[in-house]
Amino acid sequence: MTVLIVLSVLAAVVFFLFGAAKLFALAPMRERAAHAGFSVTAYRGIGALEIAGAAGILLGLAVPALGILAAVGLLLLLAGALITHVRNRDSGRDVVPALVCAVLVAGYLVTLGVSP
Repeated sequence: MTVLIVLSVLAAVVFFLFGAAKLFALAPMRERAAHAGFSVTAYRGIGALEIAGAAGILLGLAVPALGILAAVGLLLLLAGALITHVRNRDSGRDVVPALVCAVLVAGYLVTLGVSP
């Protein structure tokens, strides 16, 4: 149970911070949005989804089904991020955060007993 709590909190913090940076359209996120071919409004929408996913993962501690749904949603967002990085021919350094987050969310699902 402790591993689940640690993974839940870690994933929630990471996605909350990334989501908030997008939602508030901080300068680095505006640059990333432009590089990826997204409008700032679309990037804010992605940020809102990341924050919702973070909340869902935390709520998953009480309602596991909600945590599973939130994690699957985050994995879909991360798949889109990876596709965008490949499409833009980004360097490995730019891809690493999405891969690390995907591994974190997959670990969360495994800890819940769900095969990703």
